[in-house]
Amino acid sequence: MTKTSPSSSATVIKRAGSRRQVAAPVSPSLSPTAGNAPGHVLGGKGKSKLVRDSYTIPKAEYDVLVALKLRAADLKRPTKKSELLRAGIVALEEMTDKALLALLGRVPSLKTGRPRSEV
Repeated sequence: MTKTSPSSSATVIKRAGSRRQVAAPVSPSLSPTAGNAPGHVLGGKGKSKLVRDSYTIPKAEYDVLVALKLRAADLKRPTKKSELLRAGIVALEEMTDKALLALLGRVPSLKTGRPRSEV
């Protein structure tokens, strides 16, 4: 089901039976290639709105996240997992299109949803 909000220029996509909504920007001025590109995520002024989300990650990749957290602690820079993920987003944002596509090709797609619990 797709709705257009009268108060904004975004399309809101909502799945039937889902409480989660995703706003997709319609304006091309919001795209990273429109001049507000690399560095705009961390360089903003004022408080930005925080969003809470959940995700599924393979155990091997989660172990890498934990190892990076320990590595940062060894470098005298204690870091939270969310900080590592946000740093990764900044690094991805600064990549060229070719480098980003190459990296995405190395990451397998996962089935969405929660994994079944093993009893």
